This record gives sequence, structure tokens and C-alpha cells, in this order.
Amino acid sequence: MRTFLSTALIALVAVLVPLSALAVWADREIGNTDRFVSATAPLAADTDVRRAVSERVTDEAMKQIDLGPLQGGAAQLLNDAVTSYTATGGFQKVWNTVTRTTHQALLDALNNDSGDSVTIDLAPVTAQVKQQLTDNGLPFADQIPVEHTDITVLESDRLGTWRDVFHALGIAGIWLPIATLLLTAIALVLAVRRLRALTALGLALVVGAILLGITVAVARGIALGDLPQDVDRPAAGAVYDALTATLRTTAWVVLAVGLVLAAAAWLTARSRTRRATARPARTKLR
Repeated sequence: MRTFLSTALIALVAVLVPLSALAVWADREIGNTDRFVSATAPLAADTDVRRAVSERVTDEAMKQIDLGPLQGGAAQLLNDAVTSYTATGGFQKVWNTVTRTTHQALLDALNNDSGDSVTIDLAPVTAQVKQQLTDNGLPFADQIPVEHTDITVLESDRLGTWRDVFHALGIAGIWLPIATLLLTAIALVLAVRRLRALTALGLALVVGAILLGITVAVARGIALGDLPQDVDRPAAGAVYDALTATLRTTAWVVLAVGLVLAAAAWLTARSRTRRATARPARTKLR
């Protein structure tokens, strides 16, 4: 009976490991503005994000400007100006401000059923570029409109499902990892053969890490697949990858710990078995 319970608990740990990682991630990163901003801050230097910002700001601005035969040249000039601005420290500061606002929109979408999309408003970027071009004396700079210009990073008819998952993970919070550790300890206490249980626990961690990695990959495909056709998927993918970077790191760490634990326990058990079988032989020779 003890062996059965220990085995069942270890099998349960394999399922609880990815759920625990997701619960902590949802609570400590997605649910925390400062950590959200910190996670997305490197995106200001991401090539796909910078390109998407430049194209979006340029396209939306040029819709409001009519320069006749000079339209194409003006669009290229504006695109170059925005691209140049995205390489400055000023863009990093504006990006952090923008993502802080985006985080609130994300929480509203996940908690309050407000809409079915999450966007990044690029109006502050447009304002900064317009000011720079105006200072440089560009003739059409004063015609550049500073209005809501966004990049969609999440949009889905199934956003209700995402809300349900987020709510469930939020409820679990830090208690799920604590429960996982407690069940692990109980499983080891109940185990009749401790080394075999440690080997099984290591393998359970490996399975849990693999499940976590698969979950992140599948969710990425679903999130990007639900985006409208006109949304820049490489940029949206970069945002998703930045937000889930800690989950992927966690998966690799848990995988490594599981492999080391399973290998160490198995080798120790094998070594003890060899010594036990070799001891009677030496006694007989005497």
C-alpha cells in the first residue's frame, strides 16, 4: 500500500510541476507590472519589434498626410526617422512607458472581460518622432498626426478560455508549488525503497519539464494563430517569447535537475547492489 501511494504521488508530481510553474509565472510576472515591464524591456532592441513599430507608425501617419508626388519619398523619410529613433535610449524609455500601459490593458482583458484583444499604443513614439522632425525643420512634420496607433499582440475569439486559465492559475498562486513540494516529501517518506523512489521522482521532474515546454510551445502557436492576418507575427512572437522566457528557463532547469537526480539515485542503487552481491563471494573465498 505504501509503495502504491508513493508511486501515485510521484506520478502526480509530474503533472503538478508544469502547473506550479505556470501558477507562479501568472502571479509573479503576468500579474506584476514591474516584472512585466522588465520582461518586455529587451524588446526595444529586438529587430522584429523595431521594424514593426517603424512600419506601423509610418503607415498610420501617412494615411493622414497627402503630399502628392512626394508621398513615397516622405513615407520613406518618416520610416527612416522612426527606425533611427528606435535605436536610441529615448525609445527604450518610451517603450517601458508604453508597455506599462499595455500591462494594465492586459490585466483588464484577463480580469474584467473588457474586449477580446490587447494592443500596444505607439502614440508616444509618434509624438517623439514628430518633435524631432519638427526640430530638424522638415516641412511636413507638423502634419504628422499624434493619435492612437497600435500593434496587436493578443486577439482571440477564445479569450474567455485564456481568462479562465488565468483565473485558475491566479487562485492557485504560490500555494500550488508549496503543495507540490509537500506531496513530494510525503511520497519519499512513504517509499519503501528510497533510492528507487528518488529515481522515479527524477523521471517525474523530466516528464513535468517536457510537459511545461510543450504547453508553452502549443500556447504560442494558438496565440499567434488567432491574430488577424494584418498583424506582424514575428513581432508578436517576440513579445510572447519575452513574456514566457522564464517558463522556458524553468523547464530546462527542472529537466536538468530531474536527469541529475534520476541518474544519481540509479547509480547509487546500482553501486549498493553490486557491493551487496560481491560481499558474500569475498567471505566464501576466506
